[in-house]
Amino acid sequence: MGTAPLVEAVGELSDEQVARGARHLLLPGIGLLGQRRLRAARVCVLGAGGLGAPVLQYLAAAGVGTIGIVDDDEVDLSNLQRQVVHGSSDVGRLKVDSARDAVLELDPSIVVVTHATRLTGENVRELLTDYDVVVDGTDNFPTRYLVSDAAAELGIPVVWGSVLRFDAQVSVFWSAAPGGGVTLRDLFPREPGPDEVPSCAEAGVLGALCGQVGSVMATEVVKLVCGVGEPLLGRVLVLDALRARWSEIPLHPASSHSRPRQHSPSAGRAGAGAPSPRGGARGAAPATAGIPQVTADELAARLTDPDDLVVLVDVREPHEIAAAAIPGSVAVPLASILDGSALRTGPLSGLVGPVVVHCHTGGRSQAAAEVLRAAGVDAANLTGGIVAWSARP
Repeated sequence: MGTAPLVEAVGELSDEQVARGARHLLLPGIGLLGQRRLRAARVCVLGAGGLGAPVLQYLAAAGVGTIGIVDDDEVDLSNLQRQVVHGSSDVGRLKVDSARDAVLELDPSIVVVTHATRLTGENVRELLTDYDVVVDGTDNFPTRYLVSDAAAELGIPVVWGSVLRFDAQVSVFWSAAPGGGVTLRDLFPREPGPDEVPSCAEAGVLGALCGQVGSVMATEVVKLVCGVGEPLLGRVLVLDALRARWSEIPLHPASSHSRPRQHSPSAGRAGAGAPSPRGGARGAAPATAGIPQVTADELAARLTDPDDLVVLVDVREPHEIAAAAIPGSVAVPLASILDGSALRTGPLSGLVGPVVVHCHTGGRSQAAAEVLRAAGVDAANLTGGIVAWSARP
């Protein structure tokens, strides 16, 4: 289902702006009126990093009239592998300054508002309130939840993306969406602990994948502003770049989790690439509804019990499994559990349990167990993952 245009068209386009948007003017649903909406739009991009870089470039090229950039970091040489809005000469500069210059190089008539600041509970609402759409390309979960809660209170849509290694997810969160909204808390009710999800600096990220995801995010902004097409509301796109597969997961409001919660004053910085959330959409089932936990010692006892037919599922990446694995475990890609293919036609098809899922420290496997239990599988999570298993005496 489509939505009404988010922005009213104001003013007329100059001859130069008409020429710049000539290919948009030919598109049904955009046209001259839509291009005027884009010129009137105010879009805030959080993070001038791996995701923010292509988003900024395509929003500028699309003719968005006012672009806010939030980032308190400086350009590092290691950023250039994916953060294409910066160049070698920008190393050491504030990312907001480098990104501003790149935007203005594309279109000098765009108003660029830079916020070289760390998002906190004190400044996030004031910062976001003047914008029509927020694009979340931040790189840590505390900031993501802070932004989602603030935008939910303000009724501002959030175009959200996440990348890690070869995997990515994209969605739109909007508490005030017509017909009922969803927020980040409907996708991930529980904020992961600091040791549950590796960062891009720890796990790596394919640079070109950031461009793929950023382009999708920019497209969602254009659709929302112009009221064209069907936005990613109530849906999560999951990309497995190694298999070149896009999957779609439905997302429904989880009433017990959807109300915004308060956060501590400091929520970390908005910066370079974004870690891929290791959770999953579960329909209407609460993701934290009593997922059984199994300790490493308990699992060891179960694996030696001939009457216990438990299946041990490993959702880690292939290189992690190659480094260390629990004997007898079955490798199942996390993405295939999140999109349901592992249950439909994959290694878990027809399985009802018992299943124990594990990963490195328990965060990804917790999310996988939530999805499996929502599908009727008797699944439990290995607390502490293979780290706890390896630490047994």
